[in-house]
Amino acid sequence: MAMAVACALASPAALAQVDTDAIADLLDTPGSAGLGFLYRFEDSPYIGAGHRSDLLPLYLYQGERFYLNADRAGFKFIDDGTHRLDVFLSRRLEGFAQDDVPAIAEDMDPRNAGADLGLRYRHRLPWGTLRATALQDVTSTSNGSELRLGYSHTWSGDRWSLRPDVSVSFRDADLNNYYFGVAPHEATVDRPAYSPGSGTDLTVGLYGTWGFLQNWRLVGGVAVIAHDSSVRDSPIIRDERLQPAVFAGAVYDFGTAIARWDDDDVPMLLKVFYGRSSGEGCHMARIMTLACTSLDHDEPSSVTGVHWGRPFVERINGWPVDFHGYAGFLYRHEMNDIQPDAWQFDAYMKGFFYGFPWSHRVNTRIGMGAGISYANHVPSPEVTSQARRERPISKLLNYLDPTIDISLGDLFRSPGLKQTYFGLGISHRSGIFASSRLLGSVNGGSNYIYAYVETTL
Repeated sequence: MAMAVACALASPAALAQVDTDAIADLLDTPGSAGLGFLYRFEDSPYIGAGHRSDLLPLYLYQGERFYLNADRAGFKFIDDGTHRLDVFLSRRLEGFAQDDVPAIAEDMDPRNAGADLGLRYRHRLPWGTLRATALQDVTSTSNGSELRLGYSHTWSGDRWSLRPDVSVSFRDADLNNYYFGVAPHEATVDRPAYSPGSGTDLTVGLYGTWGFLQNWRLVGGVAVIAHDSSVRDSPIIRDERLQPAVFAGAVYDFGTAIARWDDDDVPMLLKVFYGRSSGEGCHMARIMTLACTSLDHDEPSSVTGVHWGRPFVERINGWPVDFHGYAGFLYRHEMNDIQPDAWQFDAYMKGFFYGFPWSHRVNTRIGMGAGISYANHVPSPEVTSQARRERPISKLLNYLDPTIDISLGDLFRSPGLKQTYFGLGISHRSGIFASSRLLGSVNGGSNYIYAYVETTL
């Protein structure tokens, strides 16, 4: 369980261009999960862009085959402790956000984040771990590819781990030209056209974790990138040999206190819900405090969904608090002309508190879920609110799920319905105040007020 949270170091997005593949597999207990955050601080490679920071929310899960590491989702073909071969899809957070263009890149085409399809092989030996990773852009953002070769070694104690790492990245011309080049139509007197072509980068890093309390870990690291000389010669890139980066964060490991999450003996939870978009100015905090409960009647939108879940931890530390994991789909019916109807996938961990004085008579739970949400079309409330503020939109956002419910079995004195709950909740998507490039630097989101029934199968 202790090693699970070290997966926070796993995300290549955590340090953008820094290769952290060396620590992408420390979550090695099947069925475990975690939630946390990671802040990155680095010097931008672009001239005049100064320092920049980025918040990376961490959603972590490790199954027998499937795994999720913040921005990376993958499937393991082989994982026997010595050899590991997996394929994955990950975000490439290079370039610059559309709302934070460096002065040197003014009037240039956006240099957007992309998504890579990757294939990775790792060979663990007594004296260290060797790895090779091949990446190819699959979003037609850069159409570039990259090959990374790396080595790392780990020292660890009861509560800590320390891992130095070195890697070499061979980047093709498409990748470097997109993020570091200047196209002919973008050229000016002070910014001539330039194509760096293919190049080789070197990254050296030191990463660590430290455990405190029962399930918490601090995570952090430092890394330095040495870009290829052809990149440093670009008129938009700082001519400095080294680009430093620092990151720090914390993760809570839910572990597997009941049993393996994917064991057949762990009960399945089924939640069915229906809701409508909230009215203008009805934000999540105001809805939760009942300061606003109105629905949007001008540009209405509804959701109908099914989420499946399983418990992770019951009565943590003896408190009346449980943690469950959920994943599922909803269908959004846009009763307006702004967006087409859409599907949405949500995955989240959720805590429940049920220690009320009356819970022995009618069990009452308040819950808060946190995770990720992907919609194949951005919800209409997000499109309209972001357009008013001239902010970007994103299909991938943070997901929150505050709820309150009661046991129908207790309410109607029916033992067979003891584990069936009726409640109200908010389906909330947001970009965490534009603090995360993983979430598209979105400042805002959407809220759907819904009613639901949840039962144990």
